[in-house]
This record gives sequence, structure tokens and C-alpha cells, in this order.
Amino acid sequence: MSDMLRSAVGLAGLSLLSDAQTRSICAENPQGDKGAAATAENHLGVGWKGRPCITLPKDETVELAAIARPGVVQHIWITVTDRGPRGRTVLRDLVLRLYWDGEEQPSVEVPVGDFFANGHAMRCDINSLPVAVNPNGGMNCYWPMPFSDSARITVTNEHGDEIHGFFYQITYALTDVPEAAARFHVQWRRENTVTYHKEYTILDGVEGRGHYVGTYLAWTQLSTGWWGEGEVKFYLDGDGEHPTICGTGTEDYVGGAWCFADRTYSTAFLGYPLRHAEPGQIIRHGLYRWHVPDPIRFRQDLRVTIQDLGFTPQPTGYEPLTDDISSVAYWYQAEPHAAFPALPPARARWPR
Repeated sequence: MSDMLRSAVGLAGLSLLSDAQTRSICAENPQGDKGAAATAENHLGVGWKGRPCITLPKDETVELAAIARPGVVQHIWITVTDRGPRGRTVLRDLVLRLYWDGEEQPSVEVPVGDFFANGHAMRCDINSLPVAVNPNGGMNCYWPMPFSDSARITVTNEHGDEIHGFFYQITYALTDVPEAAARFHVQWRRENTVTYHKEYTILDGVEGRGHYVGTYLAWTQLSTGWWGEGEVKFYLDGDGEHPTICGTGTEDYVGGAWCFADRTYSTAFLGYPLRHAEPGQIIRHGLYRWHVPDPIRFRQDLRVTIQDLGFTPQPTGYEPLTDDISSVAYWYQAEPHAAFPALPPARARWPR
């Protein structure tokens, strides 16, 4: 394993010297060039916070990073308002896309908020290893993202108006990348009324070799009672009607138990950080499971589902529901990757 990848998975490699070169892209150094940061000027002179952020034009795509050498993205930090002229939809209206090694279709395509486990276009603190969201809306990602010759990162503003004060910093290492290093992928999906008695699809159509590393669920409960009995299933390498891996319930999958007792939590790899309930309103839930110590390996193909299943007292017991579910799937795989489903337009991504 290279020094670059060893340092990404823990503390053991931090003491090892490396030929890697650290670079960082932000509004103060848009190209990440050596000796080119902090050159903008304001009333205090050059280098005194002359350009800390950018404005995202209406209906345009802005290139945040274009790297033309092999390396690995190590940290992405973003903060932006969650409310704009059209209301509290900004975190769903901004779309993040990442491209590796000159590919035409992105390997990462996801609303900005959901990428950082902030679904429902709502801010929520996250205290986990690969993702951390801190007061007030400082969104951090530490998933290692290697590339062999180039990387491109963009954000598209579909809010319908300019978004001012978009702050970002992308830190990466210029270094050789092992041939065995898979590429990072993220895909967003939503079914805003889940089909009754049919499993919700978190991920499908993945072809090739890789490993699944994370799930985030933004779950809008549209019925009373307990909603989280659904089993998560992993269909691996030609599985047909039945999966190879099956969980025991939604709260169990994210490391909780017994309906969470309406308590939230956020840990290194498992969390139920959001339960948003106001009188007379629907209940919104946010859940994550990072398969960092326990990645789900596949060699040929992968499909991931979850059941929208509740429980009511006898005589009915378990009962399929029709909630509003959004999901983010995180995985690594060898390229090329299969085409993603078309990302729904902004209005179809808005929270209820």
C-alpha cells in the first residue's frame, strides 16, 4: 500500500516520510498552484482575505477544481447558506459532480447537502470519521479519492437565483497512485412516495469489481407509528431473487436498536443524527452507516435495497409503508462504471 493510501485509513502511516506534495484549492488559490495563494487584494492590502468565497451564478456550472496530475483528494470542506431567494432548498439545489481521469460522465453526482449526510435540505451536525458537519454548517469529507492522471470537481447552481458566499477548500496530494486503487463513486436516488410492498432501491446497475462503503438515508415518515422495520439487502455477484447479505431492521443497520427510543446519536461509523418533528408536521429522519471497517466486497455486480416497513399492534404486525425516501450510496470500484440514472431536476429533489 502506498504512503498516500496508508495515511488515509488511520494514524499508523502518519510518521512515514513521503514524496507526495500537498496542494489545496480554494477561492484564494483556484488552481492550487505552488506559491499562488492569498494574492487577492482588499482595503488591507494583498493577502488579507481578498477573495475568501465565490458567487454561484444562476443555472450555471462552476469548476471548483481541475487537477492534471496523479494524486488523491484527501479533504473537501464546503459551507454555504441553506436558504436562498426560493427558500430552504439550497442544499438540494446545488449539485456536486466529480470526474476521474478524463471521464465524460461523473463518478459522483449528488446534491451538496446529501453528500455530507445533510438531507432534507436541512443542516445537521455529523460526528463521524469520513464525514463531519460542524456548527454552523461546516461540511467536511475525508473519503480518500485517488486518480491516476486527472480530477475535475464542479458544482451546479439550480436554485433559480445567484448564491452568494460559497466557501470551499479542496486539499489533495500529488503522488503516484497504485494500479489497485479503485475510484470513489457516489449516487443519489429518491422515491417521493415509495411503491407499496416493493423494496426501495438504494443502488443498482453497478458492474465490475469493488466494495461498497456507505449509505445515507433521508427518510420522511408519512404515516404514524414505527417506520423502521425494513431490512437492508445486498445482492452480490449474480444473486437472483434472494440476496447474500440481509439485515434485521432499519435502526439495526445503523447500529441502533428498539426504535431508537426517539434518541439521536452520531458516531464514527453509525448514526441517527436527525429526528426533526414539529407539531402538525411530518417527521424527518437522517441515518448513516459507513462500511469502513467492514466494506461489502463484490466482484461482478451489486444491488442494494431497503424495505419501507412499519409495525403496528396486532393483528396486522408488520406493514409495508409508502414514505418519501432519499438515499446516497458510496462505493469504490474499478472503472469504467455503468451509467447513472438521470438526476431528477431541482423541483423533484425538494424536500416536503
